[in-house]
Amino acid sequence: MSASPTTQNWLTTRRDRTSSALDLCFAEGLTGHTVVSRDGKRVTLQDGSTATEFVSCSYLGLESHPALAQAVVEAVGRFGVHLSSSRNRMRPSYLPELEELLGRVYPGATPCVFTSTSNVHLGVLPLLASGSLPSYPVQGGPHLFVDRTAHASMQVLRGIFEQFGPVDRFRSDDPASVDEALRRATGEGRTPVLLVDGVGSMNGLVPVHDLAQRTASAGGYLYVDDAHGISIDGAGGCGYAFDALGGKLPHNVVLAGSLSKGFGGSGGFLLVASGDDVAVVRKLANPLVFGHSVMVPMMAANVAAARIHLSPEITALQGRLWANAARLDELTGGRLSNAGLRTPVRGAEFGTEEEGLRAVRRLKERGVIMLPAFYPTVAQGRSLLRFALSALHSEEDLTLLAQTLEESGPYGDGQEPGARD
Repeated sequence: MSASPTTQNWLTTRRDRTSSALDLCFAEGLTGHTVVSRDGKRVTLQDGSTATEFVSCSYLGLESHPALAQAVVEAVGRFGVHLSSSRNRMRPSYLPELEELLGRVYPGATPCVFTSTSNVHLGVLPLLASGSLPSYPVQGGPHLFVDRTAHASMQVLRGIFEQFGPVDRFRSDDPASVDEALRRATGEGRTPVLLVDGVGSMNGLVPVHDLAQRTASAGGYLYVDDAHGISIDGAGGCGYAFDALGGKLPHNVVLAGSLSKGFGGSGGFLLVASGDDVAVVRKLANPLVFGHSVMVPMMAANVAAARIHLSPEITALQGRLWANAARLDELTGGRLSNAGLRTPVRGAEFGTEEEGLRAVRRLKERGVIMLPAFYPTVAQGRSLLRFALSALHSEEDLTLLAQTLEESGPYGDGQEPGARD
């Protein structure tokens, strides 16, 4: 008997379009590195070699701060490694302490901590779309619009969103696309809900302030995933989006952030307008009701990191990060994607996958590791080497990267690497 034909869907389409480029990177040891020890940005790999890494998204280097390390040791002594319970049943004292400190970093907003930013999306977006959050009423049902470059953790939930209303895609960098999305929703008598990143995980900054104003005028909401923007900018390390929104949470904005990147710890968090919203989230958001909380040692590290955010040290670390970004832009002649932008992500774009693979091999030979990206992360047939900058990178690290890229052939042709499917 012959096999029945495979039903075509978004995942089979992605599968069929994806090449073997990433498989080659794994097979050749160009990604998926096993790290056995670390000293700043210098890592020792399982094969005994060492490399300078531009992979970690801990943009301020807080994960190796002595205050975080000491907090972990003390927490293990008090609790062991885990308090195995959902936060609704039993929680370590670090959790309410962390949420109180986050409330000081984000004045006027009410925080709620999750185990990851992806779990914030999974738990909160259905509540927002269903009109269950008291501060965010939905009239006539929602029409959700997902930015074409929004993170995959939101893109993959489109099937869930369709349980509540129509779901389409739009381009946050195109005012005409934004206006069309808002017109479609209001023309249907529905509430528009736009889903975007703040700092892109690969490219660019999303104009969150403008989008918040446009959606408010249409009676809609803006949901921002600023995972890569947290800590790197703004007073108290509030991050790109909150700072761009004027240091306050507009009445029509919901913000999701990460504790696992620039913040230095682990987990994610939600910012909403009031405690009434958080009460609903704690009662109905699946990841909180049915899942565990952040492991106790990392929760303690989060508290230590939050205290650093509320000290002058955070400003000094931000300054070192942006000085490194400016220096790398200078060394590479502004040819990297995001050059000149207040984002710690830089990228070398190549017109073909093979050109990108050659550059990855050269960088590895010279002791530099990074994140190589191919379709579906970037447009089909192209490649992007992503470099995550840190306050801990040295002048020697940046010079080595720039020189090796120059040896690797032409890059940065100015073309957009492409939106996600």
